[in-house]
Amino acid sequence: MSLIDARTSRVLFTVLLFALGFGFLYIARHTLIAFLFAVFFAYLVDPAVSRVEKLVRGRGRAIGVIYLLLLVLLITFFFFVGPKIARQGQRLSESLPKLLETVSSGQIAEQIGKEQGWSVHTRVQLSALLASHRDDLLGLAQRIGLRVADVAKEAWLLIVVPILAAFFLKDGRAFGEVLLSFIHSRPQREFMEGVLGDLNQMLAQFIRAQLTLAAFSFVAYIAFLEVAGVPYALVLGTAGGILEFIPVVGPLVAAAVIFGVALLMSYPHWLILLIFLGAWRMVQDYVISPRIMGQTMELHPLAAIFGVLAGGEIAGVLGIYLSIPIMASLRIVWRRWRLYAEKKRFGPLNEYSFGSEITPRT
Repeated sequence: MSLIDARTSRVLFTVLLFALGFGFLYIARHTLIAFLFAVFFAYLVDPAVSRVEKLVRGRGRAIGVIYLLLLVLLITFFFFVGPKIARQGQRLSESLPKLLETVSSGQIAEQIGKEQGWSVHTRVQLSALLASHRDDLLGLAQRIGLRVADVAKEAWLLIVVPILAAFFLKDGRAFGEVLLSFIHSRPQREFMEGVLGDLNQMLAQFIRAQLTLAAFSFVAYIAFLEVAGVPYALVLGTAGGILEFIPVVGPLVAAAVIFGVALLMSYPHWLILLIFLGAWRMVQDYVISPRIMGQTMELHPLAAIFGVLAGGEIAGVLGIYLSIPIMASLRIVWRRWRLYAEKKRFGPLNEYSFGSEITPRT
């Protein structure tokens, strides 16, 4: 009599395969991140490529036309706006050491207190508090600098991602067909087709929604900051629009950076700025985002927070960005697996699409 039956052996073998798979994904995570961003970029430009393809009668030619148009748009944007952003960014970077010294020494409390009419006692107490935490503030600034440097190291993605995306745009459908060709069982093939279809729909909606939200934030930040006379409006507005791409954490960091820089630069109408940042966050989260995102992610807030924290631990800022679509992808696989298991046990069920629950046939 065998100590381990065939079913237990299959289970152990499956667990081992999954463990090896996750181990490989962790080891090769930096390379995989480049491919994931390439997939995201491909989803972003695929609608435009499909429309142009009908005019030029060729997928490759359509990809070339869209890439050329994107390059022209980028050059035009940086030609007219880039120099202003660069000048403001340079001035801001040059003033940061002095601003940091002003904060860590407590002088900022005295400066802002005089402008806002705070009492002498309040100014002295706040100055002493900042001075007593000088080392902590300097350490925090150093950690932020290291984080920014880590992000800057990923600049190579700006070149690699479009190149990889071109291959996905041209041969993406063929990749899916090759994957399905290895599956001969009809139920398993239906399971994989359902997963691929749902992933395709979810990723397309997510990427386009994120771009739309970032564009809204970019325009809103720059328009308000310029009208309100906030220092370095172009730099702060651009940073706010870019950070909108990072789920959960990005918008909070953007608001903190904009308000912090304005406060350090002795911006007098800081209360109005604070009200705008809070109001814009409410509009984005409760008005614009639900209408654009719809039911794209369908993630519980706790699942989203867990994904963001885990992504940050595994791959830093890039991991935070990828956490939400990865969590949504796992949810899709889980729901399709439930349907597959129910079909094996009880027979056919009604099909469901991404965004609907599993409903038994009645």
